[in-house]
Amino acid sequence: MADMKLAVIGAAGRMGQTLIRTVKELPGCTVAGAIEVPGSIALGQDAGLLAGAGKLTVRITDDLAAIVDHIDGVLDFSIPAASVRNAGIAAGARLVHVIGTTGFSADDEAKIAAAAKRTAIVKAGNMSLGVNLLVALTRTVAAALDEDFDIEILEMHHKHKVDAPSGTALMLGRAAAEGRGITLEGHSVRSRDGQTGERERGSIGFAALRGGAVVGDHTVMFASETERIEITHRATDRGLFARGAVKAALWAKGKPPGLYSMADVLGL
Repeated sequence: MADMKLAVIGAAGRMGQTLIRTVKELPGCTVAGAIEVPGSIALGQDAGLLAGAGKLTVRITDDLAAIVDHIDGVLDFSIPAASVRNAGIAAGARLVHVIGTTGFSADDEAKIAAAAKRTAIVKAGNMSLGVNLLVALTRTVAAALDEDFDIEILEMHHKHKVDAPSGTALMLGRAAAEGRGITLEGHSVRSRDGQTGERERGSIGFAALRGGAVVGDHTVMFASETERIEITHRATDRGLFARGAVKAALWAKGKPPGLYSMADVLGL
């Protein structure tokens, strides 16, 4: 079977370079496209050389639509506006689209869901096996404990991250809400400052820390008057997200149109 031809969005960024190295290393796929924003100083450069993966003879371009006839899928860890635009292009060409971008608005989510009616999209706030297990555990623990246990979600990322709470933290919050049989939208508390009053029973709190080069730490706390349960995942190498994304693309190849998650990919 021929290798799956993948294009990497944001090829000059840290995650993009990691994706390029990962695609080159893993069997069953090959780098066939590399995309950057218009005006990037990386345009025209060999994507492999820039990523430290050796020469690939794949030049970085700013036009995904121009290469759709030469690729099978797109790996997209960019920004919401770009991912939404890419979803439309990928859907039009029936390409697998793996989205690791976070920070989408409700309107963005609706547009991606519409694109998924025409092609297979795997979208996840986190591509890690460990994090997706953490999501499943959070749902189970939340279902087992009543509102005597307050739920707090703490996350920390590097200083360059632009959205908060992280997509992973929101995944965990939704899992906790599902376990409790409630909606996250109606129970989440995103910030506390000044005279906030007592914590509202049944709420799900979030705290976001930013600093240094932290790849991603997430902890879900279940705290009662007498005990506390904490479940934690720490990522030490963003390569794990890249491997998860490539695994998702290979899994989605040949799948019918639909909006899939990493839970689907991992059989969770």
